[in-house]
Amino acid sequence: MTDSTRSPLRLGTRRSRLAMAQSGQVAEAVRELTGRPVELVEITTYGDTSRAHLAQIGGTGVFVSALRDALLAGEIDFAVHSLKDLPTAQPAELALAAVPVRVDPRDALIARDGLTFEELPDGARVGTGSPRRMAQLNAWARALGRRIETVPVRGNVDTRIGFVENGELDAVVLAAAGLTRIGRIDEATQLLSPDVVLPAPGQGALAIECVAANAPLVAALGALDDPVTRAAVTAERSLLAALEAGCSAPVAALADVQADEQAVTEMHLRGVVGTLDGTTLVQLSTTGHVPASLDDESVPLRMGRELAAEMLAKGAAGLMGERAL
Repeated sequence: MTDSTRSPLRLGTRRSRLAMAQSGQVAEAVRELTGRPVELVEITTYGDTSRAHLAQIGGTGVFVSALRDALLAGEIDFAVHSLKDLPTAQPAELALAAVPVRVDPRDALIARDGLTFEELPDGARVGTGSPRRMAQLNAWARALGRRIETVPVRGNVDTRIGFVENGELDAVVLAAAGLTRIGRIDEATQLLSPDVVLPAPGQGALAIECVAANAPLVAALGALDDPVTRAAVTAERSLLAALEAGCSAPVAALADVQADEQAVTEMHLRGVVGTLDGTTLVQLSTTGHVPASLDDESVPLRMGRELAAEMLAKGAAGLMGERAL
């Protein structure tokens, strides 16, 4: 009989270079924690095979559903997702066992000739697959008295950077976390301040999921959880959920968590919703005290809901192209 405490744990992952890199890092951490071997199981998702732009295929869950199906079918033991791709509704059968320490949540610009965004010429072609980025980049260009052309792009990191290298685009915008995880962050010509381009809810964070009924595995994976990161992304995703927006809607959010040596003390949550051309943005923020016990998610959840309500009152609903009802 196989000893289940020594048999390999099967980690489900997308096949992209970035997904394999971040899953490999989690696999190593789980090996160290459990003493069990971990094998990567590559799974192709609909988001990987479709050539349509994310806004067209309804970005919510397109990179996640196949992994979740494999979990429920018992084909894998746990899965690693980019948290920003995870739908806000958590299935009862699955546990979000861990949210590890977040990597830099900012966006990064990779531009020709080492240019920064402010140095791009009028009419520059900037590639991104994100309506959120399009809205804020266009707004930023307008504030600088210039215009840019935001060009929808798909493909892996190599493909997107290739558009700049072959001269098809002047620049592309990617998540700094992804570039960091595959060792290409040095190619960024500028890290974009959240003061001008706020990231996607959960950007830079990973989600580790397993079947909720597997209590021993839930507990083991829970050792990788970072309470500060979880509190921050809980607030961001609460805002996204209350706006009833999918992950391809032009919604941005970032929670900055303040802490001393004893406990987290304060959270500052910012949210942005805008039109794709950047002519209209709703930008609001809120600050709240966080309970000493970060196992209590009530404050981050409430802060996200309340900020979303304020944004909706300011007209945010009319600015979102996708509503996840």
